[in-house]
Amino acid sequence: MYQLYSNECKSVVHQFLVWLLFLFGCSLPVVAQVDTTQQTRREQDPLKNVHVDTLRHIGIPVGPTDSLTAIHLTAQTDSILMHRDSVFYSRLKTSMYKHRLTRQLYDAVFRDVYNSRIQTGEVSQIEVNPFKIFEGRIIGDIYIRRLGVFGQTVYDTLRKPGNWIERVGSRVHTNTREHVIRNSYLLFQQGDALNPTVLRDNERLLRTTSIFHDARILVLPRPGSKQFVDVYVITQDVWSLLPNGGFGGFTNFSVGFDQVNFRGLGHQLFAQFAYSGTDPRQKAEYQARYKVPFIGKTFLTAEADMLYLRDLKQVAVKLYRPFLTPDTKYAGSIELNHTQVNNRLVTRNDSVLLVPVSYNYSDVWIGRSFRLFYKQRDTEEKGRSRLVIALRNTNYEYFKRPSVTADTNQIYQDSRTTLFSVGFSRRKYTRDVLIYGFGRTEDVPIGESVAATVGFDNAELGQRFYAGLNFSQGKYVRHLGYLYGLVSLGGYVQNHKIEQGVLSLESNYFSPLMKTKWGNMRHFFNTRYTVGIDRFDNEYISLSSTGSGVNTDGIGLNSDALRGTNRWFINYENVLFSRLSLIGFRVAFVTFVNLGLINFPDKTLLSGPLYQGYGIGFRLRNENLTFTSFQIRLAYYPNIPGNTLPFRTAFEGVPTLRFRDFDLSAPQIIPYR
Repeated sequence: MYQLYSNECKSVVHQFLVWLLFLFGCSLPVVAQVDTTQQTRREQDPLKNVHVDTLRHIGIPVGPTDSLTAIHLTAQTDSILMHRDSVFYSRLKTSMYKHRLTRQLYDAVFRDVYNSRIQTGEVSQIEVNPFKIFEGRIIGDIYIRRLGVFGQTVYDTLRKPGNWIERVGSRVHTNTREHVIRNSYLLFQQGDALNPTVLRDNERLLRTTSIFHDARILVLPRPGSKQFVDVYVITQDVWSLLPNGGFGGFTNFSVGFDQVNFRGLGHQLFAQFAYSGTDPRQKAEYQARYKVPFIGKTFLTAEADMLYLRDLKQVAVKLYRPFLTPDTKYAGSIELNHTQVNNRLVTRNDSVLLVPVSYNYSDVWIGRSFRLFYKQRDTEEKGRSRLVIALRNTNYEYFKRPSVTADTNQIYQDSRTTLFSVGFSRRKYTRDVLIYGFGRTEDVPIGESVAATVGFDNAELGQRFYAGLNFSQGKYVRHLGYLYGLVSLGGYVQNHKIEQGVLSLESNYFSPLMKTKWGNMRHFFNTRYTVGIDRFDNEYISLSSTGSGVNTDGIGLNSDALRGTNRWFINYENVLFSRLSLIGFRVAFVTFVNLGLINFPDKTLLSGPLYQGYGIGFRLRNENLTFTSFQIRLAYYPNIPGNTLPFRTAFEGVPTLRFRDFDLSAPQIIPYR
């Protein structure tokens, strides 16, 4: 969508340039007139005299005699009017860019509002619920508009793909089928009384699924009716097929694919085959996964996994339903699997053991949420409050393992664990951009949660009581940025003694989006402090990991020497989201610092060396693709034990991070990691 730099074209020079552009633009049909009177009309009546072709362009079916002159809409549907101008300016830009002089004139007068919306974070300013004015009205017709993967966006459906690759990609891709969206992804249906929070939740739900790049919902009053409204759901898929593999010769190769939207049904299919003719243990490896999300209106997801790898063989099935929104009442899961694994165990005397283990595992839980302190004003301003109770039962049954004794093997025990949790959660969401994504709309959770978990672990070496407590909070601080904190404390009690306990303190921060002449920039700061309390002999945590920055808890380099029971990790990262774009991939420049302390209980944490990692690099990502971000980095590790090359380069994939939400789900033992 395009508009003039200023809201009113009062400048004589500006008017002259506009008319000059018209002369160079050849004979384009006049579908919009830019003057101060048009701006006045727009302010008085957002949809007055909107041409029906414009509505058809965004998927709104209207008859040849329909009139929208008398319709009064809120700000959220005012964007429809901008599509009328977008037709004109898109054609004008195409014509102007044919010649160097006219291209310079065009760039001097016009700006791309869509790109500026992404780059400046305008999305985050849309915080008033746009559906509030229609609350209580009856939902009439529901229309689904599915956009092409490339070019179009939910904020400008008239944009075109930028090159032939994008045009071909949009044609080849199979969009999510309309009946799948209608029957599996909508929280409302025809005849419902319109609930503004349900529609807001539904937008967020569509955006957080793996098959959609972005989504938007519009509400329009039905002409001639004060009771009915029509709802328009606009979705844009991501490119769903991701091939993967590698080739090191005809005796060492792998091939596979990940399809996140099989035949437009929303099903996810992953398969991979690898062959290594030189490995005497097993030459061929296979793995596959099939997932069916949101079955019908139940919002149940079914998943089946099969792995046949050298050190891991597993068959698993799972059926689950999370608390999708703060208003979801019931959630739960059933999981069954059989696993054979060769666990790599590094003992405290630095010897490495491969421990073969075989077991069956089952996990069943169910949860119920109850609404608390309901006031419409509190819902909008403070978030929705919920009391959540849940019950869980897990069972391990081993067939192959080391002998179980209190001195040699405390980990691999047959056990049945029953946990009960009760918690309070209050959350809402605010929209922002350029945080973990490269331009897509991101829903940032704001709120707090506290949960207490108790239960019993009935194992071979005796029964133990478990207790754990979690508290988390996150919010935007004006002019400072987003702050998140998490405190976790838990452990077992046996014979009046705490064992396998853990204390974890975590904090995450990112700054407001800052404009620079090279692009937009954010600062990220993350820290995690973990203490193990009377852990088993061969239990430890590590500072090792590949990757950098907010996508890891480690120093950025693998080393068996970076082990202990107590750890403090600090990461700082600066990300500059540049204006550069390479074949649809946006480019971000990254600078990071990783610092860490780790020790076993026989030494204090601060007495150990401060392990360090420093680096620069850049990331590339196309939000319309299922690919992870690609990162090229140069890092310096001055004091990692056994590291003979302090400078390291890497080309790696960086998974997209998700925000820590304040939803409460299955009761769980606080992880030691």
